[in-house]
Order: sequence, then C-alpha cells, then structure tokens
Amino acid sequence: MGRSFDVSDTTGSHDRPIRHGAYPELTLPAVLVGYGIGSVIALSIGYAALILGFSIEGSELAAICGWGILRGIMRRTSIVENNINQTIASAVNGASAGMMFSVPALFILARENPDTYGDLTKFSPTLMVLACITGGILGLAFIIPLRRQMIDFNRLAYPGGIAVASILKSPGAGTRKAMLLLGGAAVSGIAYLLMLTFVGEDPKGPLGDALGLPTYLNLTFFLSLMTVGVGFLSGKGGMVFGYGGFICYFVLAPLLLFFGAPEVKEMIDPVAAAAANGSPLDAEAAADALKGVPNALRFELFRPTGIGMLIGAAIGGIIAAFPLIRSALKSMQDAAREKAHGDGDTADELSIGTLYAGIIFGAVALIVIAKLCSPEMTLGRAVAMAVLGTLWIWVAGVIVSECLGRTNWSPLSGMTLIAVTILILISSGLGDNASIVSSVIVGAAVCVAIAQAGDMMLDLKSGYLVGARPRMQQIGQLLGTWLGPILVMGLIFVLDKSHGLGSDQLPAPQGTALATVINGIVSGDVPTWRYTAGAGLGAMLAFSGLGGIGVLIGLGFYMPFATVLTYTIGCLTRILTERYKGRRFVEDVGIPIAAGLIVGEALVGVGNAFYRIIAGAA
Repeated sequence: MGRSFDVSDTTGSHDRPIRHGAYPELTLPAVLVGYGIGSVIALSIGYAALILGFSIEGSELAAICGWGILRGIMRRTSIVENNINQTIASAVNGASAGMMFSVPALFILARENPDTYGDLTKFSPTLMVLACITGGILGLAFIIPLRRQMIDFNRLAYPGGIAVASILKSPGAGTRKAMLLLGGAAVSGIAYLLMLTFVGEDPKGPLGDALGLPTYLNLTFFLSLMTVGVGFLSGKGGMVFGYGGFICYFVLAPLLLFFGAPEVKEMIDPVAAAAANGSPLDAEAAADALKGVPNALRFELFRPTGIGMLIGAAIGGIIAAFPLIRSALKSMQDAAREKAHGDGDTADELSIGTLYAGIIFGAVALIVIAKLCSPEMTLGRAVAMAVLGTLWIWVAGVIVSECLGRTNWSPLSGMTLIAVTILILISSGLGDNASIVSSVIVGAAVCVAIAQAGDMMLDLKSGYLVGARPRMQQIGQLLGTWLGPILVMGLIFVLDKSHGLGSDQLPAPQGTALATVINGIVSGDVPTWRYTAGAGLGAMLAFSGLGGIGVLIGLGFYMPFATVLTYTIGCLTRILTERYKGRRFVEDVGIPIAAGLIVGEALVGVGNAFYRIIAGAA
C-alpha cells in the first residue's frame, strides 16, 4: 500500500531532485532524528514533571523540531517521514511520565525515613529499566488492536492528534515554528541561568507579604518561565488545576478559620490562637509561626484530601469505563477473526499474532522481573503481581486512550496509585522494603505501559489524518520504547544526587503522593477521613461528565500553591492571547515559544544538576 508519485517537471528555482516510488516514511533519518529529539524532550519534560506534578505530550514539540531538522537542515519534505519522527520521539518521551510518577517514591521514602526505608534506593536500576521497557511493549501490544475501533469506527477526536497533524501538514510553517521554539528556549534558558546566579535554587516571589495579606492565603509566585510555558500549552482546560489551589487557600482556609475545629483554627492562625490561650507571642515568634502556616495547611489538610481525590477519580473513571472495556474485548476478537478469515484491511497493521506473542512475552518477562526484585520474593507472588500488572495495563490503557480521545486528558497518576496499592497488598509478608521495591518496579512498568498506550493512539490519529501507514507507526513506536527508560532512569539518579527528590527545588508531587500512600499502608497510619472525603469528592467529579476534573482539582489541592499560581498565569495568557490575537496566532507563534520556554529552562536545570555533582566531587 505504498504511496508513490512521479514528477516529470524538473524546472523550478530550486531544482530539487525528482523522487520516484513510495514516499519516504520509516527511514533511517526519521528514526535517528526521532531518537535525538525524543531524548531532549524526555529529559526536559521529565525534569518539568518533577516540579509541576504532571507531564505533557511531546508530539507537537517533536513535529515542530522535526520540520526544523528534516526540512530546514536535511532538505527532506515528506510529511509521513516527519510523522514517524514525532512518533518515535514521543515514544521515547513516554517514559518521562511513566517513571517520574512512580520511581521517585523510593527516593522520597528513603530521604524522609532513612532509618526505616534507607535501603530502598539500593534497588536494581537495570531491573527497573527492563521492567519499564517490558511495560511499554505490553501497553502497545494491548492497544494497537483497538486502533480501528477507536479511530476508524468510533471516530474519537483525539484533539492532541489533530494538533500534531496540522503541524505535519504545514512544513514551511513548521520550520518557522522551530525558530520560534529555539528563541523561546534561549530566553528561558538565559533567564533561569541568571535566576540561579543572582536569586538561588528556589526562586519565589512573596506577593502576599508585600500586600499585607493574611499568610494563609499563601499568595507566592514561583519564578519560572517553564511553568508559564506549560500553563500556556494547557490553556483554558488547565484552569481547573488552578481552581484546585484557589479553592484550598482562598475558600477553604478562610472558612476553616471561622468554622473549623479549634486545632484547625490554631493551624491557620497560630498567633491569634496563642493570644486566646493567654500566651501571646512576641514579634519574632509570631513571624516564625506564621511562616509555617501554608505548609501546615498543605501537608496536614489539603494534600491528603488531594490524594484521596486522585484515587476516587480514578476508581470512578474505571467504573464509568466498563462499556469501553467490553468494546475493547470485542475489537480484539474481531481483529483475530478477520486475520483468521482473511477479511478486512489488515495489511497495514501489525498482525494480531505478533501482538499476542508480544503480550505473552511481556507477561512472562514481568514474572521474571518481579521474581528478581527481591530474594524474599516467591514464585507465586511474582506470578500474581505480573498477572495483575498485565491485566491492569490492558484495562487502564483502554481507559486512558478513551479519555485522551474524548478530552485530551489522561488519568495516569490515579491509575498508578491504585496499581501500586494493590501490588503492595499482594506482596505483603515479604518485609516492608522488599514489598515496596517490587511493587514500585512492577508499578513503574504499568505506568509506562499506560503512557505508551495513550501516546500510540494519539500518534495513530495524527497518522490517520495525514495518510500514514499504521504499520509503520506501530513499528516506529516499538522502536522508541527502549531509549526513554534508560535516559529517565539516569536523570532520576542525577537529580536526586544534586538536589534530592522531594526537596523544595524538586518536589516531585506525584512521587510524593505515591510515597505518602505507600508509607500509610505499610505503617498503618492512614489519614482515613481525609482520604475518604477526597475519594468521595473525586468519584463524584468523575461521574460529572467533565473529563479529568477530579484529577486536576486533586492535583491543585496537593501541589505547592506557588507553582499553581505561576501555572495559572500561563493559562490566562493563552486565553487572553487567543481572545485578542486569534487562535491562528496562538498556534503559529504562542505554542512554539511556550514549548521553547519549557525546553530552555529544563535543559539548564539538568545541566545545573550535573554541574553541582561535578563541583561537589572536585
């Protein structure tokens, strides 16, 4: 089914060579450029995920950079070739979300409880990488048979895939966008370098103090162009994340100050509480007490509630997705039947036999990996963990792909929380550290698998719109699954050594949430009523029909409010720019610059981490 062309007119100002035969698609230049761009994106977005608590798709960024390199430098003009580049690049980036949401939990637990969990960081990085590569293969093998059902028949929108297709169809504009992206990266990188030099590692702008506002409002900005850029890319849909933070500090905190229990009132206004108890604080003690109010509110009240909302929203999403799972089973059965009878157009798909072989291989590999996680691991438990992980990859992959198709939102974090929680229950009895390490390794494989499944469907939608061959994209995605886990695993070790995961500089919100849940389960110290209240609210929002609102508000609850405020500025900038300059300006100018803001600051941040390690060792 090769797409061919034959041009006989050799005239023209550029005298470009005339091509005959199939359009270049899965070529060596596309693969190598995809690896290069994917590596930069994975490092940049992986770094950003540790600060912001969520990841972003790399496909648009890869398509823009692809035109800059393939067309601008290499003089290659095939749209479907650049489509392969962005498919491979986004596959490499798939590990940035999957691993950054799970692996940091081990480092955070060891850092916060060294006496109890100090040995957690001694896990095998090789096993972790192999598990994540295996997970990626499983996720793709499960989701590829659903392409025709979700894209050809159900015609799911996949807004992210449509956006990428529009970039692929405009090679000339893509080159200009690549230059804007580089400009944004230069500005962001230089600004962050100056910030590191003159302000420090944790730049904050305490606007509330300057305005004399109550401390519990926590009106402090995180000085970061990268965060503004992520907010701009999210636009109106990302405002829900900001709402979560504002609800905490501008609605709940004032209400709790007046109507909360005495211990809660004391947490919000310790100065007034001390005076009421007949022990007024002097000016210095009062200032110190007020400084701790925002963190006390976040750690004691809002973060546990936000974690509960993530879990509740994920469970609600699973219940709501039962019809999708039934449809997925039917699609796989139909694909196998068509292959057996020779019906249907399956020539441009990976064969169902190949995909089933991939599932069997992945499940067996996951059993071996689980068994090798700890000397205490029994074969029975390893089989149980691998089987559960494999089934969860399929169920969660279907749900995430459907959510992305309808709303461009992914409930990845909630799915990971649930998976690791169940895995810990299965592995209980091995000893706390052995149980945690094995659960996080298998859980990371699950998380990467879900991320790869969602990304595959987005990329297949883009390919559908530009006339690409699904088989070529499916092969390209599989070619990209191995590199990301290696890069991200190395990045995690570098950043933990330089700053410490879970620190103020790298809060790793998703990893912190997972670490909190794990510690609560293992120690038996679970803030039950906060988790339950949050889970109930998250489940209600999941059934509201507003895709992702429960997860996004939950993220706003437990994220540092300084980050939420700065992110919201980016969202508002996108909304106002679109209103006054138009959507075309946003797509042609705003989005490339915003993507550059992310890449520039992130790469300088990673470079700074390497510098700190080298300088410390000197």
